Amino acid sequence: MQTLRWMLASAHLLGLAVGFGACWLRASRLQALARQQGSIQAVLAADNWYGLATLLWIGTGLWRAFGGAEKGSDYYLHSTAFLVKMGLFIVVFALEWVPMIAFIRWRIQLKKQQPPNTQKAGLFATLTYLELFVFLLMVFAATATARGLWY
Repeated sequence: MQTLRWMLASAHLLGLAVGFGACWLRASRLQALARQQGSIQAVLAADNWYGLATLLWIGTGLWRAFGGAEKGSDYYLHSTAFLVKMGLFIVVFALEWVPMIAFIRWRIQLKKQQPPNTQKAGLFATLTYLELFVFLLMVFAATATARGLWY
């Protein structure tokens, strides 16, 4: 069980590294696209990595919190720091909702060989940078949760 806990925690942190880097890359590629100096394929490639990291975060996070591999769901559900972290996750999801829908549409349009409307690329870059800031706050909430602070 100790090895499983270690591997899940490691995968969760690796997801953070990949996701943070992909999110930063996506934001910078969106900025370039907004200035008409970038490609939509570069944005979508970075978004693919961001999506993969998100699946890794959510999967390992749920397993750790509710799958019996860590302190147990009772601990997490009574931890103020964990609840703050989940609140911040909801903020990220809210910031991500509009770009996510737009990127799905862009992919569909590209498959149909239609030019996607990228006029909001600058807005999506700003939203993505805001997500990065919220991720940093989530790191503080996560480390507080791990150390039993605000329990």
